[in-house]
Amino acid sequence: MKFKTTIIAFAIAMLPGLALAQATPATPATPAVPGSTAATPATPSTPSDKAGARIDQRQANQQKRIDAGVKSGELNQREAARLEKGQARVQKMEDKARADGKIDKKEARQIERAQDRQSARIASQKHDKQKAK
Repeated sequence: MKFKTTIIAFAIAMLPGLALAQATPATPATPAVPGSTAATPATPSTPSDKAGARIDQRQANQQKRIDAGVKSGELNQREAARLEKGQARVQKMEDKARADGKIDKKEARQIERAQDRQSARIASQKHDKQKAK
């Protein structure tokens, strides 16, 4: 009886690990570039890589602005949650655009327009009269 309980407990303990192993996508192996090391990423060379890097950097900057607004009290929790949701929408657009392996000019323009709108929302919410309690 003790053996049966041990097997069941072990099986239950392994389930989250199996689910995690299936949920994470396999990352393709990157080809070795002469003169580069694994610690230094390759510089973007194609227009879609440059657009993707620019979009990623802007997303990070906007996230920092939201975090700073929460920390300083300029944004209350409701405002921050709404802005986070907007950031997630922009990220979803970017993920969809990257699904085919590259971000074309049209997709980059759409994402950057969405980031412009999101940036304006962040500024508006940070500078309104509402403050965190």
